[in-house]
This record gives sequence, C-alpha cells and structure tokens, in this order.
Amino acid sequence: MAAERRAYLVDASIYVFRSWHVLPDSIRDADGEPANAVYGFIDFLIQLLARATPTHVGVAFDESLESSVRNDIYPAYKANRDPAPDELKRQFRLCRELTAAAGLAGFASPHFEADDLLATLAWRLRAHGFRHTVVTGDKDLAQLVADGDEWWDFARGRRLDARGVVEHFGVAAGQIADLLALAGDKIDNIPGVPGIGRATAAKLLTRWGDLDALYANLDGVGAMKFRGAARIAELLAVHEATVRLARRLTGMLEADGLPTDPDGLARHAPDHEALDHLFDRLGPGDERRARWRAGLGHRPAG
Repeated sequence: MAAERRAYLVDASIYVFRSWHVLPDSIRDADGEPANAVYGFIDFLIQLLARATPTHVGVAFDESLESSVRNDIYPAYKANRDPAPDELKRQFRLCRELTAAAGLAGFASPHFEADDLLATLAWRLRAHGFRHTVVTGDKDLAQLVADGDEWWDFARGRRLDARGVVEHFGVAAGQIADLLALAGDKIDNIPGVPGIGRATAAKLLTRWGDLDALYANLDGVGAMKFRGAARIAELLAVHEATVRLARRLTGMLEADGLPTDPDGLARHAPDHEALDHLFDRLGPGDERRARWRAGLGHRPAG
C-alpha cells in the first residue's frame, strides 16, 4: 500500500504573534533587540517537525494589514487592529529567514493573506493526490478541511477532520465562510446580521445549505420551528447586502505566484551556514543553540 502523501500547511503568523504576547520581552538578541517572537517561533517549528516529520511543508506569513485585496473590497476590514510595531516586524523578517534556512518553503504576499496562500496551496496539492494538515488556531481555515484533510490547533492539541469540523463549528467545512458572513467576525471587523449569532447561523445553514438557498427561501425561514424565526427572516432580508459583502471577505481567495506542484513544498536539507549566522544574530546560549541546531538540522526520509 502506497504511503499517504500529505503536506503540512503552517499559518505562521498566529504562532509568531502568540510568542510575542506570551514570552517575556526580556528575551533579547545579540544586538539587544527583542527576540521573544523569534525564539517562540523556532521552538514551535522544532516541535512541529519532530512530531509530524513532514516531507512537504508550506509556511505562510501575513505581510500587511492594510494592503490586501479584502481592503479593496471593504476598507474597514481588520481596521480594528493596531499595526504591528517595528520591533515585531523585524522579528517577522527573522522568522521568514529562519524558515528558509531550515529548508522549508515560506510564502508571503502584500496582496493576499496567509489564509489565501495556504488555501491556494491546498487546492493545488489536492490536484496531485495530496491531503493536507493545516496547522493553525484560526477558525477561518477550517473551511479547507475536505475528506482526508485535517485542521490542527497545535497549541491546544486539537485536531479536527471533516467530521470534527462539523462537531466543533456546527457546520461543514464548506459552510464556514457562509456562517461567518451571517454572524459576522469581530476579530476581522466583518459585519454580520444584527441578532444572528453563530448558533443561529449554523441552524439556518444546516436547514438550507448555503446563502443562495437561504435567500431563496426566506418564507421558509420564517416558518422554521424556533423562537423568533419570523424576525430572523426579516433581518436577513433587510441586511442581505451586508451578508453578500461579508461573504466576499470570509471565503478563501486564489493567490498568484505560488508553486503549482508538490515539488515547491518539498522539505530540503537545511542551510547550516545560514542557520549559524541567524543563531549568531539571535544570541542564544550554547545549550539552546545546540538544541535549535539539532531540531532544525535534519530532514525526514521519503
């Protein structure tokens, strides 16, 4: 029986941000600059590689909060978030250098978000018979989980297959974008229908399937057997334009400039000279440096 062909698609930014917020800023590099986000990201990457031993990896980074194609659609998209400070941007650059030096394919775009990059890679890999595990804590990326795929919240140890997505989010993976369009998403500053939360949105989608079918059956919505159904139908009608706009924001977009076949994500032997140069800049102690080098210094068979 042939071995499973699986790629690990890593939503890097969430782990960089988590390290920035969780680890003390007393962690400094050789120049005295903050290095907590890089240290945490390296430790995460080493743990991931040790546990998964992947042969194919794609690591995607967010590059801008202000210049994505979604900002063109809706200028207020993510406007509730503060820009990353310069010291964090510097660490993001180091994390991207580290990814490349470790022999892993890294991706970023000024126009597409990391979610879109990972979605595009997933779609292209599937055409070559690959399944994927998307490594993230972001609910949006659950929409990528088809049969044989997996959503892995690494920090919380939660892994969901297609059935698990339904159990956890209340809808199938292909309905996640519609769910968020109806209920809105405060994290991304996406408006929804006032009075419709995720539980109600899930109930509507479970009954009607998708937004088009839902809006084609508003009379049926009003007749559903739950309290306030008639009012929900009215709200849907009044806020249809908002829902349609939100749906353009919540779905994944196909990005350009990415590999079209699995070779573009094949894991390579690390560049030890580049790693040592980075470690010199980061200034870890001898014990940590040895652990980092060992953790990033091999590639799996296959």
